[in-house]
Amino acid sequence: MKAVADTLGVARSNLVAQLKGPGRRRGPYQCEGDDAFLTEIRAVTDARPTYGYRRVAALLNRARRAIGEAPVNRKRVLRLMRRASLTLQPSTARRVIRAHEGKVVAPTSNQRWASDGLAIPCWNGETVHVAFAIDTHDREVMTWVATAGGGISGEMIRDMMLACVEGRFGAVRAPHPVQWLADNGSPYTAKDTVDFATALNLVACFTPVRSPESNGVCEAFVKTLKRDYARVNPRPDALTVLQQLPAWFEDYNTSHPHSGLRMLSPREFIASQSSTPAACPV
Repeated sequence: MKAVADTLGVARSNLVAQLKGPGRRRGPYQCEGDDAFLTEIRAVTDARPTYGYRRVAALLNRARRAIGEAPVNRKRVLRLMRRASLTLQPSTARRVIRAHEGKVVAPTSNQRWASDGLAIPCWNGETVHVAFAIDTHDREVMTWVATAGGGISGEMIRDMMLACVEGRFGAVRAPHPVQWLADNGSPYTAKDTVDFATALNLVACFTPVRSPESNGVCEAFVKTLKRDYARVNPRPDALTVLQQLPAWFEDYNTSHPHSGLRMLSPREFIASQSSTPAACPV
């Protein structure tokens, strides 16, 4: 073959290709069942247009496990979503990097609770103010309050503190000290709020000024609530938003896949922890 190629002045690979004949036509990779699987993907993206391929894959695999089918590789989900132009636009925002050496996420549940607030604007100019409390380990939103008549008051924050203690411990006082992390807003720093936290065995902690990274779990949830719920639902007036809020929080706790929880929802993660046998102390 070498002598023939040298005589003709062509590459040996060219002669080999001619002997083999025309090969498989090049084109995008396809797998059997892609069309049917793309229909399942579209059903998820139609209901949750802000979800990327990882969360779409998590929901698809959750449904498959429920009926006893094998999970699907999320790379296949990405390939099909790209083919159908269903992927999200990459973020191009530039953020100022601030030094943050601490760690907000707690190693276990009921060690550190964090609280923050946000405002949801309505199309008619009204604003709904929301405050919430979240566990920094399992990411469950334990309780929340909302109002359309002014901002969040200290009394609302104290009601949330009591609801968290009663919901997690079934008592009016935590059995061990639990950190309550918040910013320096007046409802949190008020003397009545700090004293009430002490009575519940909560340790009031406050983030440094202009340091949102110090309460990163809350900041991440605020972004999730605005992006995946408020932005894609109708907000004609405050009453409509207030009526939708319970479903949004319930969906987040029970269905929203969280990247920090191995793509489980907060309630799924809590259930997986309770079903895991304790390690042998010996």
